Amino acid sequence: MYQLFIGNKNYSTWSMRPWILLKQAGIPFQEQLIRFDSFDADSQFKTEILKLNPTGKVPALVDGKRVVWDTLAICEYLAEQHPEHGLWPQDQSLRAKARCISAEMHSSFQALRNLCPMNVEADLTHIGRQLWSDHAQLRADVARIEQIWSQRATEDGFLCGEFSIADAFYAPVVMRFDCYQLPLSASSQNYMQTILALPSVQQWIAEARQEQQFVPFDEPYRQQRTEFLKV
Repeated sequence: MYQLFIGNKNYSTWSMRPWILLKQAGIPFQEQLIRFDSFDADSQFKTEILKLNPTGKVPALVDGKRVVWDTLAICEYLAEQHPEHGLWPQDQSLRAKARCISAEMHSSFQALRNLCPMNVEADLTHIGRQLWSDHAQLRADVARIEQIWSQRATEDGFLCGEFSIADAFYAPVVMRFDCYQLPLSASSQNYMQTILALPSVQQWIAEARQEQQFVPFDEPYRQQRTEFLKV
């Protein structure tokens, strides 16, 4: 059985992607949580993950003696290992599109990443309003994401037909938008609701809220855990 090494569910966007992909596809795996303490070279987190992954980051997928790191590489590996699950679309054009928008998510949107780190349990609406007003590049990132989302075939559908790696890649973006309540079109809000309703995403959210761990270096906007909790 696969082992998937992840970080805190409240914060770790890269961990979320392969985790919900595996859950949504019904592929069995064992979760191995390495809690964040710091990213210093001598931290417990770095000490543990460096035993598996030379980059010192999560996630990492262990398949027997094989270790696969980097979220996109993990998802590609799973797609190769489990073609019956259709993790990439069967249609060649949709598959090419899904790969393009997943790769774009993997390498782009730096303003959104830097200014709006994922925080599942928090309501940072007031921060979101200020960030939206102050940062043109954030608005540009969101506009591009909305453009991608607007090209799905149906309002209540996924990005490239059935649920795929592409949707797993944009799920943490949904979490960010939900946390900061950035202004979005009705169509984008519909897509958010589609993703938030997935059983895998609901489970991730519930378990993120159960962690109840405050990691200061991942908290640019809160001074303590009880500040700005979602109701």
